[in-house]
Amino acid sequence: MLPLDLYQGIEPAWCPGCGNFAMLKAFKQALAELEIRPQELLIVSGIGQSSKFPHYLRCNTFNGIHGRTLPVATGAKLANPELKVVAVAGDGDCYGEGGNHLLAALRRNPDLTLVVHNNQVYALTKGQASPTSDLGFKTLLQPQGVYHPPLHALAIAVVQEGSWVGRGFAGEVAHLTGLYKQALTHRGFALLEVLQPCVTFNKVNTYEWYQQRVYHVEEEPGYDPENEIWAYQKAKEWGQRIPLGVLYRRSRPVLEEFHPALKAGPLVRQKPERPVDQLLAEFY
Repeated sequence: MLPLDLYQGIEPAWCPGCGNFAMLKAFKQALAELEIRPQELLIVSGIGQSSKFPHYLRCNTFNGIHGRTLPVATGAKLANPELKVVAVAGDGDCYGEGGNHLLAALRRNPDLTLVVHNNQVYALTKGQASPTSDLGFKTLLQPQGVYHPPLHALAIAVVQEGSWVGRGFAGEVAHLTGLYKQALTHRGFALLEVLQPCVTFNKVNTYEWYQQRVYHVEEEPGYDPENEIWAYQKAKEWGQRIPLGVLYRRSRPVLEEFHPALKAGPLVRQKPERPVDQLLAEFY
């Protein structure tokens, strides 16, 4: 196991009590236990409180634009398959503006991990309803409450045959660490959604609210993450009972296997031909 201070970045600026702190702690622990060194890791993020995640870690980072985390992460993995690539996004970033890219990633199955911080609110912009806000959830912009049901992104991932689909909770660090380790070592596209309370702008879905509802799905009778119908039913379960753990898992060829250019090795190690004389003759 590597020392945890190996991954120490700058001091986090999240609100006291934010679920992101526990997520960061669990992530560092998983990296240390898997002995993934900072130079071997690339974290790609978008816009949001969740996307500050790589600022607080010592590793390679790329902070992009809202909703576009997955295209950048996929391109990076194709260019250098030797990197451990992790995309970090919020529920608004990934399920809202970036929803089309999530569908593409589920189909393509690149060998990377997507961690979605789900606090059911747009926290960076002061508390608007997000795609996962519950029906009736009230905000300053939705004073009468949200009038449409939340997006069940994990159910969509199961239907699209995502190769690894799981859910964790920031209030259970040890369990979350184990899920991080499984997602990071899975070959293929791993989608890990983490329920992460926003103590400032979401006074409904609190730590206490979740603790009264979450359960470990692997302890349930008939646990079968390779059964698509079972997984879909669990991914849709929400309200009085909320499942945590690996919901769906299946083996599929990864995107990198289909690119002939990668058969000669990582693109970053290949030296492209530069026929300067030929180009000059052709254009001048």
